[in-house]
Amino acid sequence: MKYALQYQGNLRTEIIHLKSNTKIITDAPVDNKGKGESFSPTDLTAVSLASCMITIMGIKAQENNINIIGTTAEADKIMLSNPRRIGEIIVKIKLPENLSEKERKILMKSALTCPVALSLHPDIKQTVLFV
Repeated sequence: MKYALQYQGNLRTEIIHLKSNTKIITDAPVDNKGKGESFSPTDLTAVSLASCMITIMGIKAQENNINIIGTTAEADKIMLSNPRRIGEIIVKIKLPENLSEKERKILMKSALTCPVALSLHPDIKQTVLFV
C-alpha cells in the first residue's frame, strides 16, 4: 500500500491513500505548538490501535457467525515528556450486550492479537477495557 504526504505549513500535513484518494489531515496538538484542529500523528496511533482491534474482532466474528455490528470504541493516549512520546494507549471497547460469554472471550482474545497491538513498542503500555 502506498501513501503520499505533503507538509501544508503551520504544523499541518495532508496524507493521501493513493488507491482510494482518501485524505487525512494532521495537526500538531495545542500542547505542542499546534492548532489542534485535526488528528495529531499520535492521535492516529491511538485510534489505529482501536480500529485494528475492532477490525480483527470483525474478522473473527465473521468466521464464527457472530454479529458485532454497533460495536464501539474509545481511544485515548497519555503522553510522556523527555523525550515526548506516547506512554500509554487506553482503548475501551463496548461489545453488543446479546453476546454469550464464549463469544465475548473469542472476540476479546482476537482483539489483543491485532497487528497494530503487536507492532507497538513494548514501552507503550496498552490498556484495553471491554465493557
